[in-house]
Amino acid sequence: MYIGLISDTHGVFADDVRAFLEPVDQIWHAGDFGTLQCARDIAAFKPLIGVHGNCDGLDVRQEYPAFQNFECEGMRILMTHIGLRRGSYWAFNPHQPMYDLRAKALLDSYHPDIFVCGHTHIPQVFSDKRNGFLFMNPGACGFQGSGDVPRLALRFHIVSGEISGLEKCELPRRSI
Repeated sequence: MYIGLISDTHGVFADDVRAFLEPVDQIWHAGDFGTLQCARDIAAFKPLIGVHGNCDGLDVRQEYPAFQNFECEGMRILMTHIGLRRGSYWAFNPHQPMYDLRAKALLDSYHPDIFVCGHTHIPQVFSDKRNGFLFMNPGACGFQGSGDVPRLALRFHIVSGEISGLEKCELPRRSI
């Protein structure tokens, strides 16, 4: 399975993001779609698994849950929007990640192989050896945010319980 991983679109599914995700089989969205129309545009483009984020309205929350727990090619995936404690991502240490309390409860309950979140707009991929999973935050691919931080998206393959070919796409930030 070829996966595209995005987050924090904030209402914009831009053409350059679409081009990067064109070859994938499925898109995972880690929250803050921004609008239900944006979520529908992504779902019309490729099969979509997503969660709502803290900036999403009731319409998005009615369509997308706070977390998703699913399997893909022999791997257990847990996805939620807020994964790290507020402020901890600014001085982040992958050897001692400070997970949000709700995320930690989900992690303890589901024991995923991959934990996906968004929210920080900061891309991070690392192996959490203490908890036994791969942490993935794709950063933000929408136009909101600091002008010097690129928009980001990830894609990778999952085959028989193994991840390979991880690619990060950095796109210029520009005004809407």
